[in-house]
Parts: sequence; C-alpha cells; structure tokens
Amino acid sequence: MAREHPLPPSAASLSASMRDLGYSLETAVADLIDNSISAGANEIKIFCDLSGDTPILCIIDNGCGMVEDDLIAAMRHGTANPKLPRKATDLGRFGLGLKTASFSQCRSLTVVSSRDSAICGAEWNLDLIDNRDDWLLNILDQEEIRALPYVDHLPSTGTIVLWRELDRLFEDETGTKRDEIVNEKLDVLERHLSLVFHRFLAGEIKGRKISIFVNGHPVEEFDPFCRKNSATQLLPEEIVHVGGAVVTMQPYILPHHSRLSPSEYLFYQNRSDFISNQGAYIYRGGRLMAWGDWFRLVPKGEATKLARVRIDFPNALDESWTIDIKKSRARPPHAVRERLRQIIAKITDRSTTVHRGRGQKLFQEVEAPLWERYADSGGIRFEVNREHPLVLSLRSKLDDAGERQLLMLVESIGHALPVEMIYSDYSLHPKEFGSGAVEKEELIRRLEALRVVLYGPEGGNSAGFRDVAKSIRIFENRADILENYISEHFYE
Repeated sequence: MAREHPLPPSAASLSASMRDLGYSLETAVADLIDNSISAGANEIKIFCDLSGDTPILCIIDNGCGMVEDDLIAAMRHGTANPKLPRKATDLGRFGLGLKTASFSQCRSLTVVSSRDSAICGAEWNLDLIDNRDDWLLNILDQEEIRALPYVDHLPSTGTIVLWRELDRLFEDETGTKRDEIVNEKLDVLERHLSLVFHRFLAGEIKGRKISIFVNGHPVEEFDPFCRKNSATQLLPEEIVHVGGAVVTMQPYILPHHSRLSPSEYLFYQNRSDFISNQGAYIYRGGRLMAWGDWFRLVPKGEATKLARVRIDFPNALDESWTIDIKKSRARPPHAVRERLRQIIAKITDRSTTVHRGRGQKLFQEVEAPLWERYADSGGIRFEVNREHPLVLSLRSKLDDAGERQLLMLVESIGHALPVEMIYSDYSLHPKEFGSGAVEKEELIRRLEALRVVLYGPEGGNSAGFRDVAKSIRIFENRADILENYISEHFYE
C-alpha cells in the first residue's frame, strides 16, 4: 500500500518562482489597489521616491485597516480559497496578489496598518528567506514602525504598503538613465490606472467612488467608450445568464474621428490606438480585467475599429472566466461567447456605417466630385471623374491625341491609387491624414491657377467655381480664403 511522504517546497525556490509570474509595474500596483478598494478605501496615494539612498515605492490608503491577526493572515500566502463565495465587492480571489505582485518588483515588502490609531506592521524580506530557506515573517515593534518612511502619512485608519530593494524597477540602470526609466514607467502606470479603475474614479460604482494620486498628481479617469460625446452610439444591452448569475453586455460605437474635438482626439489617441483597442472590455465588480480582444470571433480591422462591448460579470463567475492571478486574462464562457458573436455581427455593420456615412457625405457635399466610387461584381474601385469640370476644361483645350493622353493619365491615376498605403496611414493617424498646412499665399496662387484653367484670364461663374474648389478639397479647411477670393474676382 502506498504511503504518503510530504515534500514541503523550498522556501528560497518558491519565492524565486513567485517573482516571475509576468507582472509589470502597472499590473502589480493595480493588484494592490484592488486590496485597497476591497477594504473600503476612497483615497489611494502612490509615492515613488528616488531621492534617498534606498528608493521606495509606497501605496497608502484610508481603508478599514487591520489588527495584527488580520495583518499576519494577509501576509500569509494563499489565504483565500478561490472556490469559496466572497462578497460582491471583493476584488481579490487567490489571496496571493499582495505578495506575488510585490515580489515581482521588490525584495522587501513591508505592510503597516492602523485601525482606530492602533498600529501594527510586518515584513517579508526575500534575502532572509533565501539565507534561511524558510518563510520567516518579521513582526515589527512600534519603534521599528515609527522609523519607516512615509509612515507619518498613514491615517488613523488605513494601510501602507512599502516596497524597498526595488531590483526590478530600475533595469540595472543608475543615475539619470534610471530616473528616466522610472518616470516612463510611472507615466504608463498612471495611464493604466486611469483605464482599469475608470468607473471607480468617475463614481459610477455606487458608493465606491475613489481618488488615486501618483506622486501627488490626481489620476483622471479614461472612458474607453467616449460616452461624454453625443455622437457615441449606445446599442441595446444584452443579458446572459450563466450558472444562475447575470452577465450584462453593452455595445458602443465610438464617433468617427471627425466628430471628436481636438482635445478629445488627443486624449483617446494618446491612451489607446483606435484599432488595437477595439473589442470586448471585461469588468468584474466594476474593475476592468481585460480588453481589446474579440476572442478570435472576428479579426481586428477597420470595419470594427470603432466598436466596443462592455461586459460585466460578478466574482461568483471567476472560475467560469478562468481569471488568472494577475487579473490580466479572462476568457468568456461559451454562452457569453455565442451572444458576443451575435452582437459583433450587428456592431460591425453599425461601425462600418459610421465610416461609410462620412465618406458618402464627402461625395454629397459637391455636385461633381473629383473621385467616383464604383461597387459592382468586379469589386470596389475609385476612379477620377472624367466629367469633372476641371477635367472637361483641360480636354476642351487639347487636340484628339492630347485628349487621349489626358484620359489615359486619368485612368492610370485611378488604377494606381495606393490603397494599402492610404489604409495604413489613415488607420494609424486619421487626424493627421491629408492635413498638411499650406500658406495663404500659396492657396491664393492655386485659386488663381484654377480660375484660369476653368475660365481663362477673365470671367467665370462664382457658384461653379466654388463647387469645383470644394470638390478638389485643397481649400477644405480654408473656406474664408476661398470666399474672399470669390468676392474679389467674381462680380455676378
């Protein structure tokens, strides 16, 4: 009969393995903020101090705090059974986040907590664990606690997490280069927090509005659905029942970039590329877990780049969604995937319509557009309009051979249109596309040349000239110059 032989893991080996679970600075800090929110905090302050001999990163909250027994339990690895029911407001799962997230960035983790001004503290030090090959938790006395940095910032009830020996943060750099790397990471951190906790920052989660500060700078919420813009389309909400729990699915269609104000466009483009960040946004308890993925139901592309689907599920479904320790990966259960597949079909048509409608509008703005669009059995193609007044004017001045050459040139321009390059540039930089600045004097010279081509040195029709000028779109954003020129050179 087989007999059991316990093999306790080496503390040194396990601690080293825990450091390489794939956390980045921003996902590690977000994991600790989850604990603060679960503890009822509404103000969370993050400090990264590089000025001293030993750089420090600390997170301070005004949550419910802990007494010593609670603190020791929190410092224990795997304190929570992920299968057990939890409060709906609990953003944790495994009871590992505090330790694994911290050890991914530092070798010394200190937690000090206060409840009604009664302070306690404990510390994990990986050097001590490695040397002794044992999990030895240091319980700090009051004198040791008072000597800790930033402990004077701790409110009468709340918790401070101190990271020291930040060996992963600096990437083996020192001096100015080290500070540059850290500042870049702090910028990424702030952007990450502004997205992951945007519903808490905006006060959308009832009774759980929070404020987050990074080195004194308030983190502004980033709404990936652009809901403050009246052009954002809100599609009907869908509800799916999974194992007795409710999953809500809210589709959005973002506005065409032309409907965004300059400040809105910069805000969204700086924080997320429109194409790469299309897809489902998965929330558990109001906290964003994963985003920018269609789960292989449809490839990312221009047709769906304005489409977003907000999916909310309760923590009771964590196992169904295969939530990982870092809370950075989620896979929808079958019922949700099937409903999402149906939603994608609807929002793809709506997202495409936003772009197509804008394109049709550009064609409808003038009676004779310079380009014509054809959609037939041979596919979709664009050709220069041979009946455009500018083309007709040139044709009238040429003999038969010259006219044939002009029409061949017009046809060649249509066939040689660099569609792939236009698509690539427009997808990545829609606001900058075709917006090169032209000086006023050059625009006037072009208007003069256009008038001479159409009408000769004298005469002409102001309405017709205006239509032709608009159709070639050189003067699209300088209507004032166009109108001034017409008032000065046309007299009917």
